[in-house]
Amino acid sequence: MNPSRTKMPRAWQRMLSGRRLDLLSPEPRDIEIEDIAHGLARVARWNGQTKGDHAFSVAQHSLVVTDIFEALWPESTSNERLAALLHDAPEYVIGDLISPFKTAIGLDYKAFELNLLDAIHRRFGVGQLSVAAAAAIKDADTVAAYYEATLLAGFETAEAEMFFGIPKLPRELHSALSVLHPVSAKDAQTQFLSRFEKLSPY
Repeated sequence: MNPSRTKMPRAWQRMLSGRRLDLLSPEPRDIEIEDIAHGLARVARWNGQTKGDHAFSVAQHSLVVTDIFEALWPESTSNERLAALLHDAPEYVIGDLISPFKTAIGLDYKAFELNLLDAIHRRFGVGQLSVAAAAAIKDADTVAAYYEATLLAGFETAEAEMFFGIPKLPRELHSALSVLHPVSAKDAQTQFLSRFEKLSPY
């Protein structure tokens, strides 16, 4: 028997930090925030189908979601805001699959994603979230998607409202989001790391 045929396929990814992350059994010790920021800043939302000179990255999306979450829930804790910032962190290795494709893949993909997110939370000390906090982060994610869809991804307002609802935000944040634009990967990475440092318990 050819040994190459029996060799187990590689399920780990080497990071720029030198860490090797086992995607099937991720260990918190193999997760570094610099790797996450670097990866998310280079993963495009909407499969790259957005306006602007740069892709709208998951890192920038994560910052927008955190801003919206803080506006929707001003009494939120640093732990909850850190969870908002890291809500899409698994995408630094698995990419940003659009929702229709996630649906086509099924629940196994979601379990895989949640397993990696749990390891990320343990690595950075994100405590258990209340049902209300988790729901608020999801709401913030949906509001961000609405603005990204209408301002960057070519959706008509009525179409975006059908998928994401009508966003209800404080006037000042609505004005800020109305000029949403993609930034370079370098800037998105720097901004993501800066926000993480402010929210991290370490």
